[in-house]
Amino acid sequence: MTGDRWSALAERLGTDLYLDLQPDPNAPTRGRSAQLRSRLADELRSAIADGRLTPGMRLPPYRSLAADLGLARGTVSSVYSELIAEGWLTARQGAGTSVATGFGSPGSAGLPPATVVSAPRVAHDFSLGQPNTSQFPRTAWIRSMRRAISTADDSAFGPTPPNGSERLRVALAGYLARARGVRAHPDQIVLTTSVLSALNLLARTLFRESVAAEAYGLPFFRDPFTRRGALVSPIPVDHDGADVTALANLAVTPQAVLLTPSHQSPIGVPLAPQRRAAAIEWARATDAFLIEDDYDGELRYDREPVGAMQALAPDHIIYTGSVSKSLSPSIRIGWLVLPPELVSTVMWAKGMRETDASIVDQLALADMIETGSYDKHIRSSRQFYRHRRQALIERLHAHKIATMGISAGLHAVLPVPVDVEASVLAATHERGFSLGGLDALRHPDAPRLHDARGEPTGGILVGFGTPPVSTFDADVTALIDLLEDHLPNRRLRAE
Repeated sequence: MTGDRWSALAERLGTDLYLDLQPDPNAPTRGRSAQLRSRLADELRSAIADGRLTPGMRLPPYRSLAADLGLARGTVSSVYSELIAEGWLTARQGAGTSVATGFGSPGSAGLPPATVVSAPRVAHDFSLGQPNTSQFPRTAWIRSMRRAISTADDSAFGPTPPNGSERLRVALAGYLARARGVRAHPDQIVLTTSVLSALNLLARTLFRESVAAEAYGLPFFRDPFTRRGALVSPIPVDHDGADVTALANLAVTPQAVLLTPSHQSPIGVPLAPQRRAAAIEWARATDAFLIEDDYDGELRYDREPVGAMQALAPDHIIYTGSVSKSLSPSIRIGWLVLPPELVSTVMWAKGMRETDASIVDQLALADMIETGSYDKHIRSSRQFYRHRRQALIERLHAHKIATMGISAGLHAVLPVPVDVEASVLAATHERGFSLGGLDALRHPDAPRLHDARGEPTGGILVGFGTPPVSTFDADVTALIDLLEDHLPNRRLRAE
C-alpha cells in the first residue's frame, strides 16, 4: 500500500489523541528520529500519570497514531511494546491496546494518589420536585431522535436562530394550546434551556427595577432579579394561593409579578379563580406583566385540570415552562411564550450564540410531540406518580401524619410546628435523608405561613418522585420512623 493510500486509510481508523512531540530544537538532526521516539514514550507515560489517559482507556491502533503524528509505524509499535513491558499499557488479541488498570488509580505505585471529594451520603432521597430517573422514555426518545435526524433538512444543522428550532416551536405551540390552553403563535415562543434560564433572560432584558414574587417559592425564582439589582417584594400566600390584593399596598409598583398559579410552589394549591381575575385586572390597570411558571401543570391527580392563566390575558402574561419534570432536567429545553411586542427584545438579547439546547434534542422533542409519544409518556408518568403518591399518603395517614399540597406535582407538604421542622431537618444529615423545609423557601422579608387557627406553621417537603422503585417502601418506612421520633405527643391529625 502506498504512503498516500495508507494515510487516507489511517485517517478513518482509531480515535484522536493529542500528544506534544515537539523535539528539542538544539538536538542534533542526526538523532532526531530517536528523540521523537523517546518523546512519544515520555508523553504517553506523562498522559497516563496525570490522568489524561485513564485506566482502561483504549489507545488508537499504532498504525493510526503513526499516521496522525507523521511517524514511522515501527516507531509507534516499538513504543507501545516498551510501555506494555513496563506495565503502563496492556494488549489483548482483538481488544487492542489500553491503559493498564494499575496506573492512574489512587495509591498506585509511583503515582500521586488522586484527590477524592466525597459527597454526603444520601440513603433516603426525597429531594423536592425531582422526577424518577427510571421514567425517562428511552425507547421513544431514541426512536424520535433517529427519525428527526434522518428527516431533517441540512439547514437544520446550521446556526440555530435565537428563538430556537422552528419545528419545535410549531409543535410546542400546538401542544400547549391543546394540553394547557395557552394561546400562542410559534413566533411568540423563545426556546431556552430551563425555567431558570428563561427568568435570567427576563431579568436582564425587561424587568431590571422591581418585581413581586410569592412569599414562599424556590429561591431560584427570585434570584435572577435580585442579582440584577431589582427590588423583589414578597406577596403573601395562603390556601387560595398568592394574595394578589397585597399588590396595591406595595411601596413600589412592580414591573412584573412572578406566580405559580397551577400549583403554588411549594404549598401546592391552585390560585383561586377570583385571585386570577384580580391579578389580571391589576396587570392591565398598571400596564405591568404577570410571569406564569406553569409549575406541575401536567402532573395533576385528583382534581379537574387547571388550565394555564395565560389564556385569560395573553397580552399581559408571560408564560414559561420546561421538560425538567415531564422528561428530565438533563434534557435542557424550556420556553417562554411572550406577548408579541416583547418577542424581539427578548429574542435578540438572547443572541445568536447564546448557550442553548442541542438542535438534536429540540428536533427529537418536536418529533415526540408530533407523533403523540410525548402525550403517551405524560399519561404514563402521571399514573406512576399517582400510585406512588397514594401509597405515601396512605402510609402517612395511617400514622396520623397530615399532608397537604398533594393534588398535583411531585412533592407533599407535611405541616408541622416551626420548631419541629427545624428538629427534623437537623436530623436528616445524620440519618442520610434528603428532605426540604418550608421555612427555607420563605422570602427573607415575608412573614411565616399561618395555619387554620392563625398560628405560624412550618412544613416538611417530601419529594416522592426520587426514591428508586426497589427501595420506595423501605424509604417511606424510614421517613415515618424519623417523623415519629420528632412528633411525640403532638401528632397532627390527618384530614
